Amino acid sequence: MEQAQVTERPAGADAHEMDVRYVAGESYEVSVRGHRVLVDQPADAGGLDAAPTPTELFVASLATCVAFYAGRYLTRHGYSRDGLAVSAGFDMARDHPARVSGIHLVVRVPATLPPERWPAFRAVVSHCTVHNTLTKPPAVVIELA
Repeated sequence: MEQAQVTERPAGADAHEMDVRYVAGESYEVSVRGHRVLVDQPADAGGLDAAPTPTELFVASLATCVAFYAGRYLTRHGYSRDGLAVSAGFDMARDHPARVSGIHLVVRVPATLPPERWPAFRAVVSHCTVHNTLTKPPAVVIELA
């Protein structure tokens, strides 16, 4: 019996864990820190459309990360988060391999934030953790066990 090779994490890595388990059909449940998130596929892809797709959650993670950083900026500088919102859209590549080819985010800035603060605000929201990860991709290792 062949033993799976263990891949060492880089020294100093801040490790975080989550598990994904099959539910039914095309649905899977993600467990992370006691939270549970369901993913599924649309009906035309064989799912029940009971939850977002993994790709939609991928884009949503970027949008919510941007929103989080925006909210922190506003609070840190004494501005209200009321009216803060982020809309996201994405395109799928038409060639192979299957992947997201583009993401477009629109941050709705609260009316209380003066326009002269917008450049600093944009700089902060453009450097959220998920965005940084997309611009400096991590190593991805897939092991079979």
